[in-house]
Amino acid sequence: MKASIAIVKEFETGEVDDNLFSSFVEHLGRAIYTGIYEPENPCSDKDGFRKDVIDLVKELKVSLVRYPGGNFLSNYNWKDGIGPRDKRPVRLDRAWHTIEPNEIGIDEFYDWTKKTGTQILGAVNMGTGSIQDAADLVEYCNFSGGTYWSDLRIKNGHKEPFNIKYWCIGNEMDGPWQIGHMDALTYGRKANEAAKFMKFTDESIKTVVCGSATSSMKTYPEWDRIVLEETYDFADYISIHRYFENKGNDDDFLASWWNMDDFIKTSIATCDYVKALKRSNKTIYLSFDEWNVWYQNKKEPHPWEKAPRILEEHYSLLDALTFGGMAITLLNHCDRVKVACLAQLINVIAPIFTEPNKGAYKQAIYYPFQDVSLFGRGKVLNPVIHCDNKVTEKYGEIPAAIFSTVYNEEKEEVTVFALNTSKSENCQTEINLWNFGNTEMFYWTELSGDDLGARITWENQKAVCPVNKEIVRVENCKCKVELKKASWNVIRFKIKK
Repeated sequence: MKASIAIVKEFETGEVDDNLFSSFVEHLGRAIYTGIYEPENPCSDKDGFRKDVIDLVKELKVSLVRYPGGNFLSNYNWKDGIGPRDKRPVRLDRAWHTIEPNEIGIDEFYDWTKKTGTQILGAVNMGTGSIQDAADLVEYCNFSGGTYWSDLRIKNGHKEPFNIKYWCIGNEMDGPWQIGHMDALTYGRKANEAAKFMKFTDESIKTVVCGSATSSMKTYPEWDRIVLEETYDFADYISIHRYFENKGNDDDFLASWWNMDDFIKTSIATCDYVKALKRSNKTIYLSFDEWNVWYQNKKEPHPWEKAPRILEEHYSLLDALTFGGMAITLLNHCDRVKVACLAQLINVIAPIFTEPNKGAYKQAIYYPFQDVSLFGRGKVLNPVIHCDNKVTEKYGEIPAAIFSTVYNEEKEEVTVFALNTSKSENCQTEINLWNFGNTEMFYWTELSGDDLGARITWENQKAVCPVNKEIVRVENCKCKVELKKASWNVIRFKIKK
């Protein structure tokens, strides 16, 4: 199998927004309790936050963390999570059939983000919540002082405002599973009033209205069109969500990026249709604020309890490769996808896994996410690519290898992310860098293995791990590399003066 990629610095797709490397923590399963917060763990700090988790999050350089949900959001009263802990009510979380002790709320989560070097992508309840609740939360978080809610924040220990800039107006309100589910017109009108009220409270904030929970919804993309028509003046982003799972065909699963690419293109077209309809100069951007591999066909009945072990995926090498294809797709749409949240961050469908009273370790999907977060910042270029195709049952004939190229002008570096989705053939690939003059490869890592089902465990934390590849010489501005079958590759070049 062969591929060629010619990289031209003038062929720009767009500048990568740092918020493309964001994530998500919900009050779900063990994401909060024994995930980020476990006071009895010897590795936790004085505030009860796990230092091992903090260190792993720092390594990922996550930008925003969406909080507090998720399905949890649509039955959550944020006021339950503030004030003295011993006065906070214990509630039923009906979304996930768990007990919520409210030991962590917006104040504590803000403290955690300061420790991890992240920022909050806030979310307001559009299910059982009111537009007044939404505006009050913005006042509590962002107003400097001298009002009821801002003074209460100060009384609760935070003199300076949180200055949360980005806000989700509800979660997956198109989904019948959502508490407070409503039709597009009803949600659109409520979301518009909420966003307006919130911006009247703090005009600097950016709002994300709910788009479709997945591309397979029967209401997609009509839901998105109706919502945008109602919210266009006060919305800045529309959210889309997509998860993939292997349903028994590895080739189809590895080609999930093709479906994700189509989802993004259709969503962009819907946004631009409404822009034309409105005769507007304003562009709505996408917030892909839930994406991952998730095997949703699992049924995990459990009693009412605090922090049960639910949605704890243990990711394989094959999952990590498919994940890499999704990451490449997000980069290649950086001109319109400005926010993307890996869902989720700890324990629940997550790259970081903890054991209570023990330590934490990286899951297989940690590595491709870390790669794009560390080396995917800059300008995404639109190279000329020729690649042999492969035939899939679900998507037909599509490219067997996919690429994204990022030019960091400040560091004078070019990074090529490459995924060979073929399980049977290596890909002989020529990378042409003539437009950059004199270059040299200085970095190449590969994530691959003979056992695509290999999974990292507490006992074997090196079962899936990237390896350093031998550096290849650039000759006449060209570099020839062999992408191993079923492999994720990060190849970096330095532009020499």
